[in-house]
Amino acid sequence: MYEHLFSSMKIGNVEIPNRTVMTAMGNHIAEPGGFVSDADIAFYGARAKGGTGLIITECVAVDGSTGIGNLKQMWADDDKFIPGLKKLADEVHKYGSKIAIQLYHPGRQGIAEVNGVESMKSPSATECQCVHQPTHEMTKDEIKEMVGKFISAARRVKEAGVDIVEFHGAHGYLIGQFASPYTNKRTDEYGGSFENRMRFIDEIIDGTRAELGPDYPIMVRISVNEHMDYAGLPEEGLKAADGVEIAKHLAAKGIDAINVSAGIYETMNTSWEPVSFDQGWKLGDAAAVKKAVDIPVIATAVFREPAYADKAIADGLIDFMGSARAFNADPEWANKAKEGRDADIRKCISCLYCMETLMSADMPDKPDFGCAINFESGKEWKCNAEALPKDGAGRKVAVIGAGPSGMEAARVLALRGFAPVVFEKNDKVGGQINYACKPPKKEKTAWLKEWQEHALRSLGVEIRTGKAPTMEDIKAIEPYAVFVAQGSSPVMPRSIKGLDGENVYTPVDVLSGKVSFENKKLCVVGSGMTGIETAELLGEAGNKISVYEMMDDIGPGLFFQNLIDVMTRVSKMDIALFPKHMLKEIDGTTAIFETTDTHETVQDTFDAVIVSLGVRPNADLVEELKAEFDKVVLMGDAVKGGRIAAAIGTGYMAAAELK
Repeated sequence: MYEHLFSSMKIGNVEIPNRTVMTAMGNHIAEPGGFVSDADIAFYGARAKGGTGLIITECVAVDGSTGIGNLKQMWADDDKFIPGLKKLADEVHKYGSKIAIQLYHPGRQGIAEVNGVESMKSPSATECQCVHQPTHEMTKDEIKEMVGKFISAARRVKEAGVDIVEFHGAHGYLIGQFASPYTNKRTDEYGGSFENRMRFIDEIIDGTRAELGPDYPIMVRISVNEHMDYAGLPEEGLKAADGVEIAKHLAAKGIDAINVSAGIYETMNTSWEPVSFDQGWKLGDAAAVKKAVDIPVIATAVFREPAYADKAIADGLIDFMGSARAFNADPEWANKAKEGRDADIRKCISCLYCMETLMSADMPDKPDFGCAINFESGKEWKCNAEALPKDGAGRKVAVIGAGPSGMEAARVLALRGFAPVVFEKNDKVGGQINYACKPPKKEKTAWLKEWQEHALRSLGVEIRTGKAPTMEDIKAIEPYAVFVAQGSSPVMPRSIKGLDGENVYTPVDVLSGKVSFENKKLCVVGSGMTGIETAELLGEAGNKISVYEMMDDIGPGLFFQNLIDVMTRVSKMDIALFPKHMLKEIDGTTAIFETTDTHETVQDTFDAVIVSLGVRPNADLVEELKAEFDKVVLMGDAVKGGRIAAAIGTGYMAAAELK
């Protein structure tokens, strides 16, 4: 199956068994101080066991004293790290996969406090407009020293038995900062002309070749296009044509492969794409590189489906399909694709939970790095549903609700040998996913529901839809335990007068198709993700929308990449935004607000008002169930209205811990 995707190809003298590449992805699971952890070995080992051809680790620091991205990242700036890197390489090799270590320094995009420095090293003292950290222009001595650190780290990579070294020159990190005229304003031999801006990476490559010999494979990852138009600076940075010239230059230097990506921190959504970016959206840039060089080209382009990747290779656009998130969501992606089991693949839905948790991982009281739809990601050393005790002994478990949490619980229960019976009052499974996939560009979200239902059907799980279970229905199956995952409902505070009016609706009313509006004047109250996406959907239908939010800013608490993504589209519609406005009353067609800063009364008339003020758990039957059964477990929104990650996590753990 997929003969192009699963043909072998060499990078230098290393034969990669197939064309699937897990590209670098931070995971915040190394030991503090830069050592490879058991969690790292399990994480990468799972992807190798899953059939991935080449695994590229997270970016590994060449200077742990000034160049880390977070506090639990791998380092390679001392020989003491070689044994751990060797153990990691051995684990990957055990399954027939190949491994590359990616070396980097964050430069201006690093956090000074995390690194314990006053300012971050950079080609020029140009502050990153994303992280806003102090920077200083590197002296020539600092440049020479840093070149040496890259070379020494590469030596350690080779000594650890790693197949390939990759230098990270993409995404606006230090090597890329030297290459880009946006970040490199130097006037000496390391700045100005193309040749001068390439001097830093040239010296790294030349020194590595001298140190390691002509045969050890070297790759460089580059941002072919920095897409500065996304930052409102269309004339700045590297354009696609510039990136092609960089690729040609590096190929002439004798490197063995080019890994093509895009963007820098200021244009982060082109590096780590939100859900709205289509599969293959940047294949054109990779194809231009492929046409210009005679070495293998790895490319990322939101690859999610094997058929799409196979065709890109067959058409000669790229040599290797690269993705981090596809393999994060499903470590067995490659094996399943090779065996033609496409429906078994748990496809990444591009929700960016992985990026959100990685970026906040060093902050107190924040969740660990993870994947919203794969609870085991980063926890492989301690969580493996397939390896859980098979002690269910056919005992029935009632699962009330077929949303993400209920279906995940049922899946894990079935793997343990229990016989879950899923009750769903609606006529189809999916719960809130059925609404979450309806806003513009959110279609990928439905992939989770499709995969979960397929998994349950494959495991023989009984699913009863179209009727809310009664106590008699539940008793009739004589359950060993009852899992309650019956979701949530929109909050409609009784303290606000008029919410029961005939022209007042909830996002569920809109997203479910119960009501629709065209060319109307509408009010949306609340600008959380549900509210702002509902406003976008209504705006697409030609309605005039006003969004009111009581907090100081639109989209309070939303991950900035997702907020930027949706607001980019909202800004082009007839949608007015009013932060600092608290809803006080709805009187017929009039919505009345109070400004939170000046306490003025503001009102306007609308054809309809959509109230998006959060959700509350559905509590139907809970107390009765607790009175009737010894083992009653609440999960997902039944505990607290939340997000997919919480739903999946609570479902997984409830099933895994059932005694």
